[in-house]
Amino acid sequence: MKKCAGGGEALYGIGVFGALVYFLQHAHTLMQGVVGIIEAILWPAVFVYKALELLKF
Repeated sequence: MKKCAGGGEALYGIGVFGALVYFLQHAHTLMQGVVGIIEAILWPAVFVYKALELLKF
């Protein structure tokens, strides 16, 4: 059987790349740049958590 992958991975990659560009543009120090890289990787988890918190799940 042929397995078809969804476009979620590509969408996630584009989101991480966009977040990385955003956070690095606003970093003024090296430490802020490092924290920006970590935030760019973790932002989807925080987004989902906040969305579920608002929806009271």
